[in-house]
Amino acid sequence: DCKDALKKNALLIATIAGVVLGIALGIAMREAHLSQLDITYFAFPGDILLRMLKMMILPLIVCSLITGVANLDQKASGKLGGLAVTYYMTTTLIAVIIGIVLVVTINPGRAGKESIESTGSSMNVEAVDALTDLIRNLFPENLVQACFQQVTMTYQTTREPIIAEMNVTSIVPIVTNSSTTIAYELTTIVEQNVTVDYRLLGINVLGIICFCITFGVIIGGMGKEGEILVRFFTAFNEAVMKIVGIVIWYAPIGIIFLIAGEIMKMQDPAKVLEQLGLYMATVIAGLAIHGLIVLPLIYFIVVRKNPFVYLSGVLQALLTAVATSSSSATLPVTVNCLEKNNKVDKRITRFVVPIGATINMDGTALYEAVAAIFIAQANGIVLNFGQIVTVSITATFASIGAAGVPQAGLVTLIIVLTAVGLPVEDITLILAIDWLLDRIRTTVNVLGDSIGAGVIAHICRKDLADKRTETVFDVDSQSSDDSLAKRPPSYTENVTYDNAALDNEVTI
Repeated sequence: DCKDALKKNALLIATIAGVVLGIALGIAMREAHLSQLDITYFAFPGDILLRMLKMMILPLIVCSLITGVANLDQKASGKLGGLAVTYYMTTTLIAVIIGIVLVVTINPGRAGKESIESTGSSMNVEAVDALTDLIRNLFPENLVQACFQQVTMTYQTTREPIIAEMNVTSIVPIVTNSSTTIAYELTTIVEQNVTVDYRLLGINVLGIICFCITFGVIIGGMGKEGEILVRFFTAFNEAVMKIVGIVIWYAPIGIIFLIAGEIMKMQDPAKVLEQLGLYMATVIAGLAIHGLIVLPLIYFIVVRKNPFVYLSGVLQALLTAVATSSSSATLPVTVNCLEKNNKVDKRITRFVVPIGATINMDGTALYEAVAAIFIAQANGIVLNFGQIVTVSITATFASIGAAGVPQAGLVTLIIVLTAVGLPVEDITLILAIDWLLDRIRTTVNVLGDSIGAGVIAHICRKDLADKRTETVFDVDSQSSDDSLAKRPPSYTENVTYDNAALDNEVTI
């Protein structure tokens, strides 16, 4: 029994060992005082893991969403989408409230801005521009370009010097040696040219999701005409998941070097802890409360099962999130864990999880709320009730636009700071420890996606269990070419099955 248990959980054990070894190796290698170039070389196996996981994001999102939506009728997909958005918005708002209560109670910024060292340069992002860019990216004009670029609004300032003649009637001309001098004024006209262009590198996930959901609904409602497309994307998705299964076995090795490399990059951990220890404790406490109490409690109330047994099935995805710091890169592992370990219906995982990896950012929203109020406290600014409400609402909606990549929350944090008039440049105060908090909040994001899939699957279990008609094509590997030529190119038969048999392939 022990041998079977080890064999069954070999990958999970290897992943846990990879995290532990990565932490130990990173701490030990700090004594070598390697240069940044040497650290980059050292972390190379981890970079390969990150690249392999990111390689699977686009085909997985496209195929899983199209097949997930196409295999549901339009009424069911609408209900599923409504439940998903309601769950995501509710849990995100709860996370923000937890963060605000903690940061107001603990007051981590009471030491003041002077005691914290700035660690970088700030960026400029206007809240209105971020919102319009979000909507623009939802409807990409070029699907191929959306696979590797996002649209963004940029400003180009031009300054044109112009010599303008002054009102000479109000001045007295200066006469020198029979010549007259008239004064002129040199002015500068400043113009801002606004351009909307593809400048941000990275997958436009929102645009891809919007198109795939629409495409899936259309081919799902086409009947026999759409069957061939549904079968194509279903087979494509299964092939992608097999590749994911291969990549996952390399994950423990890559995790060791990803974590070790990040620890080695830290400049002075003791000084950072001294300056920002209370702020770190506040953020981590909020994430722990939300991830280990609130989300499991929601699962228990709705599903009436032990949430920690369910979470043990996605532990590998959570550890991968710690290593990669990207919910999008963790997406292949999350889907694999939910389907293989927790037996969540494929129609749920392939519809809900890709959307969750894009818009469900509980950890990011909580972090942004805490960081904004911390910066206000460090500057001695007391936010009134209205401003705190503004922070909570802005953090909730800004997190939806956060890309599922490392440290994307910093960009959306600027939107929150701008909304309540806080100094944007003070974001540099928290950059030193953002790499660590980013990994923890990404783990909470992935945890929220996983819990959401389980909750929605339970709520929709009756809809999913209803018998439905499925078209299955006949495949006879023993038939000769002649026999195939004598019969119709395809044969279909209506097959009905219940929810328990969804994971089994039926061949007629």
